[in-house]
Amino acid sequence: MTRACFVVLLTVSAAIAQFDSEGIIRHLKLRLSFGSGVCDPTARVQLMGRNGPVADRKPDDECEVDVANVPSGAYRVEVSGQNFAESEEITTANGVTDFELKLRGANDGVRMSRAPLVSAGALSIPAKAVKEFDKSNELIKHQEYQKAIQSLNRAIAIYPAYAAAYNNLGAVYQRLGDQAKEREALQRAVSLDDHLAAAYLNLGRMDIANNDFPAGEGVLSKAASSNPSDPMALVLLSYCQFQDRHFDDAIATSHKAHPLQGQHSTVHLVAAKAFEQKHDAVGAIAELELFLEEESAGERADQARKDLKVLRAIHQ
Repeated sequence: MTRACFVVLLTVSAAIAQFDSEGIIRHLKLRLSFGSGVCDPTARVQLMGRNGPVADRKPDDECEVDVANVPSGAYRVEVSGQNFAESEEITTANGVTDFELKLRGANDGVRMSRAPLVSAGALSIPAKAVKEFDKSNELIKHQEYQKAIQSLNRAIAIYPAYAAAYNNLGAVYQRLGDQAKEREALQRAVSLDDHLAAAYLNLGRMDIANNDFPAGEGVLSKAASSNPSDPMALVLLSYCQFQDRHFDDAIATSHKAHPLQGQHSTVHLVAAKAFEQKHDAVGAIAELELFLEEESAGERADQARKDLKVLRAIHQ
């Protein structure tokens, strides 16, 4: 399936539903499984019924969503995040209530989000190159990726220093699952423009998907410094820093993300875990409280409240 940024393969476990007398499923479990084993912190899961949304959740720390009291029937599961969206149909026929959505293919793990595209760039770029660049963006919108590659290559032939075109070329190769060409294009982009935040962000996603957190920390630091107002760069950077056991840095990055607009509540969960590693219950409690201010409903919020209860009991 090449129509979106990743492929959803649905598998069903052996779990059988426990229905009440009115055919209500007490617990419907949806498990997200990424090829890298890393849960995308931007993921959002919506369960859509015939009459509209049934549930809107973010996965918990186990990358699972548990929806209670769901009528038996057919549903559509919509999984989305930073610049990506995909859906799959499920049915609870035969009493099955445990579904695993395997997300793999062109994008794995945190990198599964579509690589950011950038605009045409400097005014000094020749008009013919900009025309090909703009044409490629329209082709990308219609998922005509091979034609988009041709247009981007024509833009680069006209203007070889076209860093934005190289970034978008990398983004197209991401959609096609060609990591070698994706990385080559992105590295070329940052060699031409060492302040091109989108390209550093895309490289960081690749490193996270490959569990190369030290490399990811390096390029995501550059993404964050090049575009300090982008919360996604800080979300991914804090995650890498935590994985590298740079707990103080992960906490500091979380604090940078907090005042920014956008969906970045995940950094508070990362910071809370970093404080726990430092045996600082007070800090962990404060981060979980901030998380709940930004995300007060859903499975992750429920888990945060449970964690808060434990930490407060320990701290008393």
